[in-house]
Amino acid sequence: MRAIIQRVSNANVSIGGAVVGSCGTGFLILLGVAQDDTEEEVERLWQKIFKLRIFPDGDKPTGASLADIGGEALIISQFTLYADCRKGNRPSFTQAGDPEKSNQLYELFVARAKEDLQHVASGEFGADMQVSLVNDGPFTIALDTDELKRPRHR
Repeated sequence: MRAIIQRVSNANVSIGGAVVGSCGTGFLILLGVAQDDTEEEVERLWQKIFKLRIFPDGDKPTGASLADIGGEALIISQFTLYADCRKGNRPSFTQAGDPEKSNQLYELFVARAKEDLQHVASGEFGADMQVSLVNDGPFTIALDTDELKRPRHR
């Protein structure tokens, strides 16, 4: 499972010109699901994101987490995070999970976020969406559950 986390002051997602989800201060999370992802990756990734201390805390530029600030989240499914561009000029998406399983894990991720946050919005799986955001910082982090499993190098 892969996620692009952007610290935002606000973000929204539209489908066909109508806003279907938005958030204030918090995270815009673009979420990609791979072929072999499971519920375990959902929990591992959510816990890492939820505990990330990338918000200002007094004199520390990165001392507070989403929970500490009462932040919000907008979660968007994005299979293109699994684009393989190594060969040719047209990306391959064979590493992305099949739509049915990916949608289930995406919905589980959204539900898991709603357990911890007061405000969680989402897009529509598989829809053509337009996402607008104000990236605060800018601050953007890429996470991959395969990388989170590996020991940290010294």
